[in-house]
Amino acid sequence: MLGEAMASDLPDAVIAAAVADPARPITDTDRDANRKPAAMLEFSGIKRGGRVADYAAGAGYFTRLFAYVVGPNGHVYASVPSPLFKYPNIVKGISEIQLYAVGHPNVSVNFASPIDAARYPEALDLFWISQNYHDLKDSFMGPVNMAAFNRAVYAALKPGGIYIVLDHAAAPGSPDNVTDTLHRIEPSVVRREVEAAGFRLVGESQALANPADPHTAGPFNPSIQGKTDQFILKFRKP
Repeated sequence: MLGEAMASDLPDAVIAAAVADPARPITDTDRDANRKPAAMLEFSGIKRGGRVADYAAGAGYFTRLFAYVVGPNGHVYASVPSPLFKYPNIVKGISEIQLYAVGHPNVSVNFASPIDAARYPEALDLFWISQNYHDLKDSFMGPVNMAAFNRAVYAALKPGGIYIVLDHAAAPGSPDNVTDTLHRIEPSVVRREVEAAGFRLVGESQALANPADPHTAGPFNPSIQGKTDQFILKFRKP
């Protein structure tokens, strides 16, 4: 297994300050114990002044962290695939990001179809998708042509740019519809699809792994909510 390769060269103090940023709402900080933001920032390789996409940004948990780290000379695109607008919590979350962006001009929100939402006005250093890669395969999202999606991510990144996929792990040998029934996906499926677009796997993180997860319930089930076994894969565009 690859280690936690290509970690960020950000000073620990910058990462700590991003996590402690008073602009982060309590709804974010209450999730920190489960989401381990310092470890995520370190593993991502994010840099000051970077151009970052937070795809399917939800309520902006990672958008706010990224915005602090990249600083005023960087930019964060909170990307929203339009099929998600059928969910009231997503609409509320995006309004919260838009309000945050009023005081943080290094953040913007883009809305479009799932593949078009992965296209940007400038080349990116980092494309981040957290707990939503599996959704792209489901009927409510299209389903999305994953080969075309990953090619769009490849085109969006600079040479050397990083593509991070964080998701809920499915048990080996799970049926294809596990993405819909349990909101999970096998890491091997993600790796195969992303590498087919030309990316190279350069790192994996076990920071959110939970070997005690039986992989038999979805992430919204009270028996496992907030404690699912999650994988984090880091790919680089050559």
